[in-house]
Amino acid sequence: MHHFSLSEIAGILDGTFYVPDELRDFRVALIATDSRQIQRESNALFFALKGPVNNGHKYIPELLEKGIRAFVISEKQQITADAAFILVENTTQALQKLAAFNRHLFSVPVIGITGSNGKTIVKEWLHDLLSEDFRVAKSPKSYNSQVGVPLSVLLMGSGHELGIFEAGISQPGEMKNLQPVIDPGIGIFTNIGDAHQEFFTSIEQKIGEKLLLFSNSKKLICRTDHPVLAEKAKAFCEQHSIEKFFWSTKNSTSVLFFEITKQMKSSTITAYFNNKTYDFIIPFTDESAIENACHCFAGLMALELDPANYLRRFAELRPVAMRLEIKQGINNCILINDFYNSDLNSLAIALSALKQQATGESQKKIIILSDIEQTGLPNDQLYTQVNRLLVEWKIDQVCAIGPEISKRKNLFSIPVQTSASAEEFEHGFVSHEFQSAAVLIKGARRFRFERISALLQQKAHQTVLEINLNALVNNLNIFRKSLKPSTKIMGMVKAFSYGSGDVEIARVLQYQKVDYLAVAVADEGVQLRNAGIVVPIVVMNPEQDSFQNIINYRLEPNIYSLELLEKFSESVAETGIRNFPVHIKIDTGMNRLGFKERDELDRLVEHLKKSDVLKIQSVFSHLAASDEEALDDFTRRQFQKFEETSAWLGNALQCSFERHILNSAGIERFPEKQYEMVRLGIGLYGISQLGLPLENIGTLKSTVSQVKKVNREETVGYNRKGKVNRESKVAIVPVGYADGLDRKLGNRSGFAFINNSKVPIIGNICMDMLMLDVTDLEVKSGDTVEFFGPHISISELAEKIGTIPYEILTGISQRVKRVYLQE
Repeated sequence: MHHFSLSEIAGILDGTFYVPDELRDFRVALIATDSRQIQRESNALFFALKGPVNNGHKYIPELLEKGIRAFVISEKQQITADAAFILVENTTQALQKLAAFNRHLFSVPVIGITGSNGKTIVKEWLHDLLSEDFRVAKSPKSYNSQVGVPLSVLLMGSGHELGIFEAGISQPGEMKNLQPVIDPGIGIFTNIGDAHQEFFTSIEQKIGEKLLLFSNSKKLICRTDHPVLAEKAKAFCEQHSIEKFFWSTKNSTSVLFFEITKQMKSSTITAYFNNKTYDFIIPFTDESAIENACHCFAGLMALELDPANYLRRFAELRPVAMRLEIKQGINNCILINDFYNSDLNSLAIALSALKQQATGESQKKIIILSDIEQTGLPNDQLYTQVNRLLVEWKIDQVCAIGPEISKRKNLFSIPVQTSASAEEFEHGFVSHEFQSAAVLIKGARRFRFERISALLQQKAHQTVLEINLNALVNNLNIFRKSLKPSTKIMGMVKAFSYGSGDVEIARVLQYQKVDYLAVAVADEGVQLRNAGIVVPIVVMNPEQDSFQNIINYRLEPNIYSLELLEKFSESVAETGIRNFPVHIKIDTGMNRLGFKERDELDRLVEHLKKSDVLKIQSVFSHLAASDEEALDDFTRRQFQKFEETSAWLGNALQCSFERHILNSAGIERFPEKQYEMVRLGIGLYGISQLGLPLENIGTLKSTVSQVKKVNREETVGYNRKGKVNRESKVAIVPVGYADGLDRKLGNRSGFAFINNSKVPIIGNICMDMLMLDVTDLEVKSGDTVEFFGPHISISELAEKIGTIPYEILTGISQRVKRVYLQE
C-alpha cells in the first residue's frame, strides 16, 4: 500500500477531519478493521465498521488505551481531542473507496476472479505458477468479501508487477461495490453453483450480478460447458466489448479446447490453442482440480505468456489449505499449521491466531518461518518489517528456514535459529527443545513444511475429528442477529464442548467476546483457567469436594439447593471473601436441579439477607421441551413461573440480577423471552430447530487401511454378520465403537462417504475398525472416509440409531485426534 498521510486519506474519502496538529502528517502503515489484530502503539488506521452483529465503534476506547490514534468513523460522538478522526457516512464504503484509489495508483495487470467455487484455488495456483517471474499482490486466503476485497487490494504497492484478487458475493448489489476496487483487466469466472442461491431470484440473476466484476475488463475467461453461464457470459462480453477467452472440454471448436486423460494419481491435460498443442500434467484426478488447472492455463494465455515456460510447473501444484490447522503437538505443545503461503499480511493473521491459542503471556511462543517471497520489498526492508511484527506479537523464538531470511539473522531482535532448508532443520531437530510452547509453522508452499509439521505433531491414529472454527463463529453470529444488542450470551462448553474440545472452543468464544462460559464440573473450569481463559465461567454441577478449586480459580457455581448454599457459603466465608458471585437455579418444571418450593425460596432469601458472603449474579431455569411444539403450553407455563419467581426474589432481596432460561432451541422459537442472557449450546455446533443457515462444524474422518476381495460364499466380520450376494470388495477403516461410532450403524444400517459416494457399513462394527462395501468403486489404501460432516449430517446419523445429535457429538472418544481449522 502507498503510505498515505491522514490528511491525504481524509481528502480521498471526502471525510470531515478532526485532528490534533501533531497527527496531521501521521503516515499510515496498517489498515485494520479488527481491534484484536492491532498491537500497541502501531501506525494503524482503524476503520470502525458497522455490521448486523457488531459495531466497531465500541472498541475505540480499548484501542485508545493501546495507543492507537487514528480512526475512520461514522458516529460523531466517538471523537476525542487526543486522536485523529475521519468522519464519513459509511465506513465500509469508505474502506472500499480508499482501496479503489490505491488500486488505480498502479498500472500493472490485474486478474479478478469470481464464481461459485474454486476462486481461492485458482488464485493460489496462478500465484504458484507465476511467482518465479512476477512480484504478485494477491488476496490473503479467501479474502473475497465486501471488507476482505478492499483489505486485499490495499496490500498492492509500487513493487508489485501483477495483481490477482478474488471477489465473492452473497446477495444482489454487492459486486457493484467491488468492481472499482479490483477493476480487473482480465477476468476469470470459475463456475456457477447453488451457493447463496437463496438470496437470488434465479441462477441467471446470480450470473449477471457476478459478471459485473468484469464491466471494465479487456478479456474474460469462462468455461462454456455450463450452457446458462456460457450464454450470459457471451452476451455480457458483446455488450461490453470484452474479448471472449472461452474454453471447453466438450466443444472442440472453442477458442481453447482441453482433452483430459486420467491416470491413477494424476491427469494429463492437452490444450489446443491457435493451432498449437500443449501437454501438461497435474497431480490430481478430481474434476474440480482439472477445471481449476484449465482456468490457470487460460490465465497464462490471456496474459500473453509463452505456456511452454510454465508447463512443468503444473506438475508441482499442491492442494491448497483453505484454513490453518490447530493440532496437539509433542511435549504438551499446541501446533498451528499455516505452511501453504507466506506474505506479510497472512503472517499477521497467523500471528493473531497464535496469540489466540497461546495459554497466556507466560507460554513460550515459537514461529518456524520460511523465506517470504514476492512482496515487492527489498529484503532488508522486508525482514525489518517481519522483525517488527514478531516483536509486536511478543514472539519468543524464531526458527528461520531459507537462504534469504537466514542471511538477515542480524535484523532480528529476538533469538533466531537459522537453517538453509527444511531438510537442514529436520536433520538438526531436537524434540525436547519444544516444550509446552505454542508453535506456528508458517511458510511458502515450495518449502514443503509438511514433514516439519509431522515431526512436531503428537502421534495419533488415523481417525480424526476436524473442527471448523470459522463455522462455529458463523453459527454464533447467526444467533447474535436474533438477539438484542444488550442480551448477553453464555457459551456452553461442558462435556468437552459437546465433543469438540473444550479449550480450543473456549478460546474462540473468548476471542469473539462471549460474556460467559458454562462447564459441567469444576475440573473443566480449572482446565480452562490454566489455558488462559479469563471470561466468567459458571459451574453447572458443583460438588463439595471442588469448592476450593471453584474459589481459587474464580469459578462461579450454580446454587440449586439449601444444602449446597450453606456449605458453599461456609467455604467462602473461611477465606474472608465477600460478594462471591453465584447463580441461582429455579426448578420451573424440569424436576431436575433447582429451588422449587416456596419454603425453600424463603430460606434462600433469609440466608442471603443475613450475609454478604455471596452475591447473586444471575437467576436461571431450564426448559424441558423447548424443541417440541406439542408441549409449548407447558413451556409457556415455565416462562410464567420463572418470571414470577425471579421477580419475587428481586423484590425480597432488593437487588438486581441477570435472568436466563433460553437454550439454543429456545432462542430460535421464543426470542421474546431472551431476558438479560441466553445459553447457547448445540446451536453453536451446527444444529438448528427451525432450519437456520448454520454450518456443520465437525467432520469425523479416517482413511482406508486395506482393500480386499470377498467371494460370494464368504462373510465379513464377527459372527459372520456381513453377508454378500456377489463377488465383492471391502475397505477396512481404523475406526470402531471405541472411537464413538455406535454398533447400531453396522450391518448396512449406517453409511460412510468415500470418493464422492455413500457406501454401507458391512458386518458388525469392531472395537477399533469397521468394513465398508465398496464393490462398485475405485478405492485404494489411504483414501479418505467421512462418517459425518458435509456429506452425512449428524442429525441423519442420530436418526439412524434412534438418538439425538448431542449423544453423537459427546460420544466421540478423546483418543480421536481433534484438528482445528481456521481461516
